[in-house]
Amino acid sequence: MNEKILVVDDEEAILLGVGDLLASEGYRVTTARDGREALERFAADRPDLVLLDVMMPEMSGYDVCRAIRRTDPLTPVMMLTAKAEEVDKVVGLELGADDYVVKPFGTGELTARVHAALRRAHARSIRLDDRADLPAIAFGDVEIDPRTLKGRRGTHEFAVTPREVHLLRLFADHQGEALDRSAILEEVWGIRYEGTTRTLDQHIVKLRQKVEADPANPRHILTVHGVGYRFQS
Repeated sequence: MNEKILVVDDEEAILLGVGDLLASEGYRVTTARDGREALERFAADRPDLVLLDVMMPEMSGYDVCRAIRRTDPLTPVMMLTAKAEEVDKVVGLELGADDYVVKPFGTGELTARVHAALRRAHARSIRLDDRADLPAIAFGDVEIDPRTLKGRRGTHEFAVTPREVHLLRLFADHQGEALDRSAILEEVWGIRYEGTTRTLDQHIVKLRQKVEADPANPRHILTVHGVGYRFQS
């Protein structure tokens, strides 16, 4: 095991309790008590996963997650929060969080989610390491190169994220099928997420802006009302 986990919380009891729990599971744990210290520790330690409290003074967990995602789109970030409102989950996921754990949480639930997040991250890193063997994704006048994370539509070039590549690969593998929103979230984000799926819809909007000639009238990524999306090459 021996993966590094950064735990960020302004409550000493949470830092000690979660830190001891994860250390007993064989993880190397570092801690931070506020957002600025979290970013310093993240840059210095390069953890394999971040457990990040949302409600902190001065710099919230959302701000920290946003800052991490500017330079690192892959390291899993799990938000710890006392809030259970749907809108808070949506905000966190849209900023790039990989999962949400609501306080108070059981030790079994937390460790299971940590294990799952690290397992998904490891599988994703293997896929990215093997990008040299990944074929381009081509449809219409669009071509995406997973190796360089660059795309082209006609003469227009653009960048894509690993998550957008994953979305397009999923669509291409299920061409013509109506894919359920929750199933897409579980496959691409790696979480079972009940309720609103606005985070997925926002990613689709951004992806359409890159690959569609007319994003308002898409030809490739089509909405299936009441279900999800269907891809046509």
